[in-house]
Amino acid sequence: MFQGFCEQTNDFLWGIRLNNQREWFLANNQTYLDYVQTPMRALAQEVYEAFSAAHEELPLMVRISRIYRDARRLYGRGPYKSHVWFSLRMAGEDWAEQPVFWFEIYPSGYAYGLGIYQARPATMARFRQAVDRDPREMLQLAKAFQAQNRFHLEAEEYKRPKGNPQPPLDQWYNRKSLDLTCSRPVDRLLYSPELVGELAAAFESLMPYHQYFSALCRRAD
Repeated sequence: MFQGFCEQTNDFLWGIRLNNQREWFLANNQTYLDYVQTPMRALAQEVYEAFSAAHEELPLMVRISRIYRDARRLYGRGPYKSHVWFSLRMAGEDWAEQPVFWFEIYPSGYAYGLGIYQARPATMARFRQAVDRDPREMLQLAKAFQAQNRFHLEAEEYKRPKGNPQPPLDQWYNRKSLDLTCSRPVDRLLYSPELVGELAAAFESLMPYHQYFSALCRRAD
């Protein structure tokens, strides 16, 4: 059962960021297992069970990141990650091209939200076409997003705008992907079992955006 992360969790993540070497990791491996890997697995499983029970129509899978970086993609960095995460994603090899619910913890805090890791240009082109053809559905979603203060839109924008729709659609139209993020510093919630309920509720609030962009992804296949 998830009881919350703790100070040792963040201490380890700071440590691996500042001492990204095999010797340091091996000396602190038990701390990683007890205070990072074990609570992350418990959190991921409990959020998955709660959320998937409410959405049996979605073929969701839970995936947890490894602490090890891909040796083929170190690019001069150390062999370990200083941030770990889990995701609730659709089954299939093309999951990275579809909306994904996620949670991440890093040395100075944590974040969670909904994003598309590798949005296909065809998907975002269909998004712009849908807005141009009939903006009402997305306009309603954009207004609802503008009215809340939990998440912010972080996705990269095109350097050359694709168009200039009316506000608040202009904040979405020229994005290369989807990234709705809530970022928080280390706080009481991170160290509490209440984090399970917070994430399940947060993901539920993002379901309209998941449904909208999932439909666009299916049409882009």
